[in-house]
Amino acid sequence: MWLLSKFLSGAIHTGTIIVTDHDGKEYTFGAGEGLDERGPIRIRLTNKKAANHIARYPQMGAGEAFMWGWLVVDEPHDIRDMILFVTMNTKKQGDSAIQAKGILRKTGQALKAKLDGINLRSSARKNAEHTYNLTRRLYELFLDEDRQYTMAYYREDPENTSLEKAQMDKKAHMAAKMHIKRPEDNGGVPMKVLDIGCGWGGFALYLHEHYGCEVLGVALAPDQIAFCKERAEAAGVADKVKFALMDYRDVEGEGTFDRISSVGLLEHVGTIHYPQFFEHTGRLLKKDGVMFSHCCGRAGPPGLTDAWTRTYIFPGGYIPALSELVTQSEQYGWQVMDVEAMRFHYSYTLEEWYNRTVMHKDEITQMYDEVFYRMWLFYLAGAEQSFRNGTMVNWQLLYVKERDAIPMTREYMEQESARLREAGVVPEWSLGAGLREAAE
Repeated sequence: MWLLSKFLSGAIHTGTIIVTDHDGKEYTFGAGEGLDERGPIRIRLTNKKAANHIARYPQMGAGEAFMWGWLVVDEPHDIRDMILFVTMNTKKQGDSAIQAKGILRKTGQALKAKLDGINLRSSARKNAEHTYNLTRRLYELFLDEDRQYTMAYYREDPENTSLEKAQMDKKAHMAAKMHIKRPEDNGGVPMKVLDIGCGWGGFALYLHEHYGCEVLGVALAPDQIAFCKERAEAAGVADKVKFALMDYRDVEGEGTFDRISSVGLLEHVGTIHYPQFFEHTGRLLKKDGVMFSHCCGRAGPPGLTDAWTRTYIFPGGYIPALSELVTQSEQYGWQVMDVEAMRFHYSYTLEEWYNRTVMHKDEITQMYDEVFYRMWLFYLAGAEQSFRNGTMVNWQLLYVKERDAIPMTREYMEQESARLREAGVVPEWSLGAGLREAAE
């Protein structure tokens, strides 16, 4: 316990956390009763290995200890409270406070992270299936009605904005930046759009609905693509919005597409493959085309993906720094015309995903088991803290080959986004009303 005590003694300065070890001994860290009326956070370690397992690599060790039932957070708090509490206290130290301890362990983790970032075609598909080919119902239970598995855009008070509205506003914000022309403004010809990493098809269908463009969505998770095709068939647009189970590197064509979008995709490419990404997309896009990218990002310099996330949630994943995205693209003829850092939006998105997951605890544990449910909670809460207390943001970038591909000023984005928001219909969460009443 002394290793964990050393870590918590140096980390906790605001509020109080009380730890009961496996042998019943109680340790108090911090000062004061707590950060709110619920009092101090109390956790129990149920296994004699738990304390050292956590202390040697808090990010990995705490996640596994919670998954395995070695770490229990007593009510009225939960694992999200504990994670946000600890990282709020270690905010000045940054991620180093919760990363692996010891030079050998740090070096080993850095090497593993680099190797995991090599996403050849075979490993890329395997990684995508690990992440996105879980039971359809799971995603239905915690995502919005359109199954947007990326940051929502909270233009207004997050406390009074539904996830469904925030995701609709996100799609309007992204689509507006792409400067897509409707057929009547493009010589009667619909624009062709490539949506790389198309998820469950929501953005591709949205673009066709509002612009009449023809869209090809590609992804590597079989059930995602099957679901996308079902949606397109149900909407009667399968001839205009097509989906294919394929690696973006296998999309063929020379100047085939007017627009390319990648939303939540670059996190899965791997830095070693950025040259290939920018070279291939450059070949696919027309000379006067526009490529839009939305991805999680680091507000600071390049870093590494933590071992817990690589192991359990996003194998092969890496969140890039802006410098990595810009310097790599420049080498392949791209010009970056617009950059926006989306701060804190993802923290509110993840908070809502967490709450919806908790609402469906019984069904999720029946589909999987308690270990999976706890893993999912730790993932969502851990990701939230990265955007709330850490240095993670979302980057939105516009890439062009020719500078006159988009208007001179950003007013076009604001005007078009407002038009799209006015035209869109925000759905209600079909699973929400009864569950929220019960929870309250």
